[in-house]
Amino acid sequence: MRSTFMKASMIAMAATLLLGIIPVEVSKCLQSEGLRRWQIHDMSRPQPPLVAPGEASTQDKPGQPPSDAVELFNGKDLSQWQGAKGEPAPWKVGNGYIEVVPKTGDIYTKQAFGDCQVHVEWASPEWAGDTFDPGNSGVFLAALYEVQIIDSVHSKIYADGQAAAMYGQYPPLVNVCRAPGLWQTYDVVFHDARFDKDGKVLRPAIITVFFNGVLVQDHVELTGPTAHHQRPPYQAHPAKMPLRLQEHNYKVRFRNIWIRELGEGS
Repeated sequence: MRSTFMKASMIAMAATLLLGIIPVEVSKCLQSEGLRRWQIHDMSRPQPPLVAPGEASTQDKPGQPPSDAVELFNGKDLSQWQGAKGEPAPWKVGNGYIEVVPKTGDIYTKQAFGDCQVHVEWASPEWAGDTFDPGNSGVFLAALYEVQIIDSVHSKIYADGQAAAMYGQYPPLVNVCRAPGLWQTYDVVFHDARFDKDGKVLRPAIITVFFNGVLVQDHVELTGPTAHHQRPPYQAHPAKMPLRLQEHNYKVRFRNIWIRELGEGS
């Protein structure tokens, strides 16, 4: 019985691969390679690297990133960032924060990243009475996939445009937005899309988001890049792309931005 099941599973997997499709289950099989390679409690199995976990932030003070993270803002300058054409990033640096300068455009990290864990803290400006898109901005993974930023205490925008929505695709599971002026936290785990040599999608982009410590996007598969009033299809892009912060006319602030690249099979 077991042999029959295993043969059927192997046939199904082979058929899937012949069709050029690699589902999440196959990716999980890659993660399980170590279970097949090592005996239980094998003392020769390599130990995980030692990483200092950093410190949590408070409203008054940004925390510290893990010791293996790339710190994307040191609280003093925008040396890790640039404009869309490679020019110096035109946003304002305040006392330990970055502030969006309206009408200057988005900013991008100079360094490109693949699969990653991203930590971003942000604060929307004081509410001015607008109820559609107050405090609008966004964090774009691989410069293409937006985790929405907005004041969801006051906003009456569509559900898939609320804070921590995968813009235009997935509303957050719950609304845990704090009031304007208070620091909010996004912790994101991102696995970028994979393409074959002909540009065909082998795996969609997959994202998990914790908003102020609460799970709001649970391993969701993106339909393609996020966009306003449309869902564009995937187009093959490099395996590593910049992180992007959006300028959307509001003086949103950012601090304590860091990223950890994840290895294959993570």
